[in-house]
Amino acid sequence: MRTKRLRRARGLKFGTIFALAMALVSCGLSEAETAKNAPVVVPENEPSPELPAAQVELLEPENADSDSLIGSYNFKDHTYPLPRGWQEAEGDLVLQNGFRRTTEERIGMEYLTTKYFDATGDGKDEAFVILKIGTGGSALPHLVYVFEWKDDKPELLWYFRTGDRADGGLKKIYPEDGAVVIELFGQDRYIFGEMETLKITGDEVQLCCPTHFTRTRYRWTNGSFKMDGDRLTYSIVDPGAEPVPNLGELKAKEAGEPRK
Repeated sequence: MRTKRLRRARGLKFGTIFALAMALVSCGLSEAETAKNAPVVVPENEPSPELPAAQVELLEPENADSDSLIGSYNFKDHTYPLPRGWQEAEGDLVLQNGFRRTTEERIGMEYLTTKYFDATGDGKDEAFVILKIGTGGSALPHLVYVFEWKDDKPELLWYFRTGDRADGGLKKIYPEDGAVVIELFGQDRYIFGEMETLKITGDEVQLCCPTHFTRTRYRWTNGSFKMDGDRLTYSIVDPGAEPVPNLGELKAKEAGEPRK
């Protein structure tokens, strides 16, 4: 009798476990089937990635095209010299379809835009080609090339590099009263030859968030672009503040040191 009770109890216990297991499996299959048959929701309009703040003004439509012959040239497939600091053993930069891929031996490069306006006073538009250096990170240094149209092809007049965002990054290029205006982020930052100048004392800010920019004019004189007038530093956080001319010299004088 005792043996029969034990067998009956074991049978009930096994039956209960088996029933629970089957219920769980059934539930799992039901959920999987439901998930399998559920409609896939695809957003109708994927938001486009926002442009980096440091490039917004560069990509504005102003001066973005030209009726001159140079306006029809394809600068996305062109060979460019590299300025000091970015030169490579291979020599010149060759863009194909607006790109050059990054490799272990060389930096990447991407065509960004071209601005057209008369920068030499000859009544014809020059082209200001702006390339973005591919650093593999969030940095946004640029290269700028100025071309005129001569003998049915573009001829290079000037080229230079800029810094990265708040550290001398390129803000804007445009014409004004026959001169070329170049705006760089940072305090008293400007182009000298092929390069941007270094930071001045007190201009320590996060790269992402420039607080000032410098407006400098360059005029075509005796076959080259030369600085014309003062370098004006403007506050971004206080747009109503008066610009400060040649701030680097002022701070160096206060510190009793020459500007580097």
